[in-house]
Amino acid sequence: MIKKIALGIVLLVCTLGFGQKEIYEFREYELKFGKSAKVLHDYFEKALIPALNKQGINNIGAFEEIGDAMPKKIYLLIAYNDLPDYQKVLGNLQEDQVFLQASEAYSNTSQEDFPVERYVTSLFTAFDGLPKLVKPAEGSMVFELRTYEAYNEDAFQRKVKMFNESEFSIFDEVGLHSVFFGEKIAGPQMPCLTYLLAFRDMAERDANWSKFGPHPEWQRIVKLPEYANTVSNIYRVFLKPLSYSQL
Repeated sequence: MIKKIALGIVLLVCTLGFGQKEIYEFREYELKFGKSAKVLHDYFEKALIPALNKQGINNIGAFEEIGDAMPKKIYLLIAYNDLPDYQKVLGNLQEDQVFLQASEAYSNTSQEDFPVERYVTSLFTAFDGLPKLVKPAEGSMVFELRTYEAYNEDAFQRKVKMFNESEFSIFDEVGLHSVFFGEKIAGPQMPCLTYLLAFRDMAERDANWSKFGPHPEWQRIVKLPEYANTVSNIYRVFLKPLSYSQL
């Protein structure tokens, strides 16, 4: 009930025009096979996340995939007020002596022992219908990350409109608990959107998704010609929060 009220307030603020849409940075770290990732986790927990918190960047998500996917990946979700804030925060990190000192073990790890193969950063602007990240309910242990590709920009914008005008309310009614929705503005797979949902467990996830397809509003909008052929591919990953995640 509290989460529904909070989401309702966010939607009302946006509708009235007072909501400033956030910028999301989503990092995907691919780990090297057989290498300990302790130095990376220590860097996130003891250096990067505290330094971002000090600058007012809160509710940072840190996740790993559920199961034994290969290669193993670590994900970070960071919400900024806007693009200038993103640029300012990154610049400030380079001047933050506490952060730089806390990062020494990570920065000085040899190439041979460094646990990261590579990482990809994607930037998103929040949807009009969900302009701010929504912190999930305490005890949420299953996060569903979905990316919808579109075959061109028009199809993409029609799918965004579909969410803003109808699907958010359906998600709220059936218990698909939104964390963030983002239109990708930089990164691979464009044009695409990405969103993150939170659940207590997989049983709640399965039960609530089963209510979505039969929902009368979904059955109405999915048949509308304006929303035809809006999604060409869907990618889904199930995540769980790391011990130091703030989501």
